Amino acid sequence: MTQTNVSISEWQERSGNELEFQLKQVRAPSYGRYLENFEPGETFFHPRGVTFNSSFVQDFATTFMESCPLFLNREYPLSLDFKAQPVPPLMVLATTLSLGVQNISEKAIAHLGYYNVRFPRVTYVGETLRAMSRVVDKKQKEPGKPGIVHVQTIGVNENDQVCVQYERKVLVPSGGEMESITETNGEFAKKIWNWSESVSISLPTSSTQKLEGWTSGKTFFEDFDKDQVILHENGRTITDEHIPWTYRLGNTHPLHFDSVYSHAQSAPMGGDPVVYGGLVFSWIAGLASRDTTENMVWDFGYNEGYHTQPLRSGDTLYAISRVLDKSELGVSGAGEVCFQLIGLKNISSRQALEKYGNEIFIKENIKKKNGLEKIPAKVFEIERKVCIRKRK
Repeated sequence: MTQTNVSISEWQERSGNELEFQLKQVRAPSYGRYLENFEPGETFFHPRGVTFNSSFVQDFATTFMESCPLFLNREYPLSLDFKAQPVPPLMVLATTLSLGVQNISEKAIAHLGYYNVRFPRVTYVGETLRAMSRVVDKKQKEPGKPGIVHVQTIGVNENDQVCVQYERKVLVPSGGEMESITETNGEFAKKIWNWSESVSISLPTSSTQKLEGWTSGKTFFEDFDKDQVILHENGRTITDEHIPWTYRLGNTHPLHFDSVYSHAQSAPMGGDPVVYGGLVFSWIAGLASRDTTENMVWDFGYNEGYHTQPLRSGDTLYAISRVLDKSELGVSGAGEVCFQLIGLKNISSRQALEKYGNEIFIKENIKKKNGLEKIPAKVFEIERKVCIRKRK
């Protein structure tokens, strides 16, 4: 390390006279991209990275109401023959998505949807996650208008092993001059890029004799039946805690923590800072976990999902689950259950079902063409597949 010494008098000479200071060099670095800056096939590494230490993981699991002991204590996953305590998959997803904001969506108007979310490898406490993306496509209906950018993203650990992969679409504005500092690192990224069309995961198996007493309730594979609807009783009021959590996970979009910026936006996003969707997703899954995934062995992933309304501090979340299907697996002592997960704001799950009936399970983006009204209290919908322990 080189040591440099600067005397006080020398520093004063360098500083100069403030009254004579001239604005000759002013920089205004800008992050994110406009529609014209995206090119299909472009691949880039996102800056920074996040190490999942034990306290960080514990804070996430408890804040987002996780009920599966796999993510809450060290002994349970060891009893299942995991090599260490796993990081909650939705924490991995929310972090990977956040790391991609600076390159992909810091100028975006809205995140439009999640597609083909998969967790091909368990992420363990102590590992470090980085993220990289590839632009699949971009579409624009009219020149000068916003367009849709479709990207694939992977999260890799320090050994470049893929821990999560997903696709997403974002609505991005057109035009605007900026000093772009979102470099692609294209050649470096292409060497590591490892997207897989067919994802498989190897899970540990263990005798259920070592697992007694860790869970309770009707959350084993045998307890779920196709078309079963589960109303999750507890709600969760969001406070301004969402602002520090947004940046703890690495999300740099000002819509989530800059009140001046958010109030300057047009409806429905304009107003107080909007809660980051990765947090909303995690809270809704957490509200459902006590009744659905307490005995989860692993979260296989999510097929397709959308945020249908924004949330802000003071809103209260509720959740409903519906069993879409269940099937046997080639894994001893476990089976696969497919759920539809619904998020609501400011209305309990029971009240929402009484008020809207079956329409609550119809996807919001197909209601208009079927002559149905959208449900303003419905804020999120997604399909998920979970590996769940059998009772025997």
